[in-house]
Amino acid sequence: MKKAFLQLHIAVFLAGFTGILGRLITLNEGMIVWYRLLFTAVTMWILFAVMKKLERIPLTDILKIGGVGFLAAMHWVTFYGSIKYSNVSVGLVCFSAIGFFTSILEPLVLRKRFNGMELILGLITILGIYIIFRFDTHYKTGIIIGIISTFFAALFPILNRQILQKINVETMLAWQQTGGFITLSILLPFYLQRFPAESFFPGKLDLMWLLILSWFCSVIAFQFSSNALKKLSAFTVNLTYNLEPVYGILLAFIVYHENQLLSKYFYIGFAIIAIALVIHIILVLREEQKKHKMNGIVGVS
Repeated sequence: MKKAFLQLHIAVFLAGFTGILGRLITLNEGMIVWYRLLFTAVTMWILFAVMKKLERIPLTDILKIGGVGFLAAMHWVTFYGSIKYSNVSVGLVCFSAIGFFTSILEPLVLRKRFNGMELILGLITILGIYIIFRFDTHYKTGIIIGIISTFFAALFPILNRQILQKINVETMLAWQQTGGFITLSILLPFYLQRFPAESFFPGKLDLMWLLILSWFCSVIAFQFSSNALKKLSAFTVNLTYNLEPVYGILLAFIVYHENQLLSKYFYIGFAIIAIALVIHIILVLREEQKKHKMNGIVGVS
């Protein structure tokens, strides 16, 4: 159990490191994601084939998974774009709005009832982001792009849940990374025409960071979180992933000293977001305790 918790926190920590790497790599956001998808897809096909985890699936399912991969690619492009136009801390604060978008998109996609409390907490998070947007005006472009990124980030996991009901994780991920790579390759020439890149090929240092981003923050992070999920509940895993923006912002403070560049309004906005996150965690824990009590009562009867 301790090993599972350690693997889970390493996976979340690695996920939080993506923002740092996005700033370290000098390529533009489109090229960063293109190389990330390329290296990750190739690695996953080789690794999962050796592990004999890949399954044959129909073409219709491949196309559906590829479409979700495109949404994931758009999330990464806009996420790194947000960091390039602002900084790592602001980009990750915008990621905190994922709860708001999930509270709206999940009921619409899965056709279930809206959760009023989740909507309220999501709106509180948006308030925190708005305070930063309103008073730290030089971050406006980065915040707008970050909000778009968070919309994609909320949408593709919802669609993934439906896919995973009939396809294993390894097969889904391999095809998803491939689908994201193919669709981004088609769109990239048009994107680069609108947002020109200074360089198309990574230097030695950029190549090293890209490989770390692909192997550690994608492939290994997925393996650790999957191993943890075998021992821990999905509830524990999902709750722990709420720490991703916190880890990322702390890393940005340590590596880039961004805490010296941010105004008091960033901290006010972030404090509001943190309060909403804590309230949400408390409510989820209480709901989980109620379920355990009800299960206990049912078991006794």
